[in-house]
Amino acid sequence: MDKKTLEFVTFCISKLSILLKLPQKEIYGRLKASGILYEYIVPSYDVLHTFSSTYLMEDLTEYMREKGVLEA
Repeated sequence: MDKKTLEFVTFCISKLSILLKLPQKEIYGRLKASGILYEYIVPSYDVLHTFSSTYLMEDLTEYMREKGVLEA
């Protein structure tokens, strides 16, 4: 993972932590366990980093619900 992708992942985890009022470690664990981190965020960096932060958070929380790591 290159530096830009790592910074983006860190940004996503931080923003989700604030939005969902959960510790960053918990967000990381859920993203990793569900496959969202390494099967969606990292490989889709080129597209995802162009989204607004609001849209990105909506997209990620919706996907987390689909994967069952976030209550509806």
